[in-house]
Amino acid sequence: MAFSSRSGNSFRTQTALADINITPLVDVVLVLLLIFMLTAPVLQSGIEVAVPHTRSVSQLTEERVVVTIDKAQNVFLQARGQDQPVNVNELPQILRAGLKANEDPTKKVIYLRADERVPFGAFATVMDAVKQAGITNISIVTQPLKQ
Repeated sequence: MAFSSRSGNSFRTQTALADINITPLVDVVLVLLLIFMLTAPVLQSGIEVAVPHTRSVSQLTEERVVVTIDKAQNVFLQARGQDQPVNVNELPQILRAGLKANEDPTKKVIYLRADERVPFGAFATVMDAVKQAGITNISIVTQPLKQ
């Protein structure tokens, strides 16, 4: 869009400034990005558990590691068919030592079996010990529903 104005004996043409100032837009986008970066870890801070369905039972054929908590809150590690009592504070080191040389701990599956009378605090402590070993795929062992 052009404007003309008369100044003295000559006409002078002026153009309107048509550029959009994107600096405020960039500032707003960066602030939103910063907010999302700070809040995303808070949203994912809960304990993630892959809970199996109790209406169907699936047979597992591969070798598996089972951590058991009995009603007296004793922790046992079952590997190669034998239950060995373990201290919950030593559980992360034992699980890390049991990983194969090039095995990714995030792909390892741990099965957690607990007596129904075990308090949730003891259950969460054992889950935390497993997560300290770098293993995030935890399945809870349950009994199928009786029909």
